[in-house]
Amino acid sequence: MTFQGWILILGFVAILLALTKPIGTCLFALYEGRRTPLHTVLGPVETGFYKLAGIDPNQEYGWRRYAVHMLLFNATLMAFTYAVLRLQGVLPGNPQGLAGLSPHLAFNTAISFTTNTNWQSYGGESTMSNLSQMLGLTIHNFLSAATGIALAFALFRGFARREAKAIGNFWADATRVTLYLLLPISIVYATFLIASGVPQTLSGVVDVQTLEGARQSLLLGPVASQEAIKMLGTNGGGFFNANSAHPFENPTALTNLVQMLSIFLIGFGLTWTFGKAVGNTRQGWAILSAMVILFLAGVTVTYWQEAAGNPVLHNLGVAGGNMEGKEIRFGIAASALFSVVTTAASCGAVNSMHDSFTALGGMIPLFNIQLGEVVIGGVGAGIYGFLLFAILAVFVAGLMVGRTPEYVGKKIEAREVKLAVLAIAVLPLMILGLTALSSVLQQGLAGPLNKGPHGFSEILYAFTSAVGNNGSAFAGLTANTPYYNGLLGVAMWVGRFFIVVPMLAIAGGLAAKKYTPESAGSFPTTGGLWVGLLVGIVLILGGLTFLPSLALGPIADHLAMISVKLS
Repeated sequence: MTFQGWILILGFVAILLALTKPIGTCLFALYEGRRTPLHTVLGPVETGFYKLAGIDPNQEYGWRRYAVHMLLFNATLMAFTYAVLRLQGVLPGNPQGLAGLSPHLAFNTAISFTTNTNWQSYGGESTMSNLSQMLGLTIHNFLSAATGIALAFALFRGFARREAKAIGNFWADATRVTLYLLLPISIVYATFLIASGVPQTLSGVVDVQTLEGARQSLLLGPVASQEAIKMLGTNGGGFFNANSAHPFENPTALTNLVQMLSIFLIGFGLTWTFGKAVGNTRQGWAILSAMVILFLAGVTVTYWQEAAGNPVLHNLGVAGGNMEGKEIRFGIAASALFSVVTTAASCGAVNSMHDSFTALGGMIPLFNIQLGEVVIGGVGAGIYGFLLFAILAVFVAGLMVGRTPEYVGKKIEAREVKLAVLAIAVLPLMILGLTALSSVLQQGLAGPLNKGPHGFSEILYAFTSAVGNNGSAFAGLTANTPYYNGLLGVAMWVGRFFIVVPMLAIAGGLAAKKYTPESAGSFPTTGGLWVGLLVGIVLILGGLTFLPSLALGPIADHLAMISVKLS
């Protein structure tokens, strides 16, 4: 580890902390439905959408109707994307003449981008036409991100409102987030990327002459526009197979830093928005503090392991850290930081190959997702996932002080605790169940490139990434098969919507409750003790649930690595 590496990590966190309140203020204006400076230009567009769809943005719904509208919207988008991918070969915008996708790959990809997972069982530049990249995938990058933020807003209203029956209007929330937040920032962001050397063209192939005099065909396309929203919306699906390790997606150290900042930007801001919504910004800062502690712990372990490298090689006199699978232009520190950032959020973009990390270095990105991606988290998904843990934490605290638990003025009763447990239990049930199934079936065992603990880690990571709606991979699993495409598709759908529906039910129940002022017996939820309890609950639940699987995978892999004897 180097001084420069730590300056990068600490400077990265400092920049985000400085941006937390400004972006949180913008999000709070959208949460309340207030006018913004962009309403002058985009207000008529918003109104036109409502008139075209026959929606009254001022009409609010209870949690059931909010959930039904959200599910119908996403199911329709999934069906539309499936049709685009299947018909790719006969649609325009296909300069390479690529064929339509197979049924199982189209199914997997349509669900993947609908759920904000962006898992890719294919090489983007050799599989997707320009039209499919733009119409089928990039649109989802906006709308799945907007869905996540809208769901967070709904939960915020549950905590903030008193004796109310409604938690908002899904259509208004998603439209405002898209028009006034995601779209403007993405336009500026894409312009920056273009100026930095990221391609933005409808040309399919450009022939160039190399320095050696040979002719080479370079695949190009509308990369910058997809890159901007894939990072800002914590989507992660790359235009190219190598994702942000590809110089056309991530050409410089500056673009690498900006991409990492944009992955966390909205997640940081939403914590402040929550505090503002419930009338106490210290609540938001407390949640963010717990998130940052978990994040820095993960970065420390990953950076330490990658900088240390393989001890067996050190014994042979080979010095240096582990540069396998990393880009020289980024190095170990920036690669380790990126890997933790992208898995602490529901992003999945990569600038290095996690399959090539050391065993323990690769375990941290895996564990980040297994925690529910609540360590900062994605657009919406992180904060509402973390608030589910907060409900369990305040329940435990209530048992300690011997009274009904309360959080931000709302009593947490049996209904909320049961629903929170139900939502949180979805991840381990799906991840461990599908991993176990694939570890014994022939179709599952045909996927991993490696055998033994590392091969098991590849399977475990794939289902963890799918259920956690992350999308990154160990890159050693052949997933473009009917078995994996089908099973991973189901895992992604369950991992997204079987969590948000119980969460919306919690929001509806909380909104209907009276406000309970703090008393001398209330457990404080803004200080260091609360932050420590939050961190402990997240780690204990994750550790107890997934430690056996980690022991079979990366931990066993690490022990095998350090015990190798070379003559």
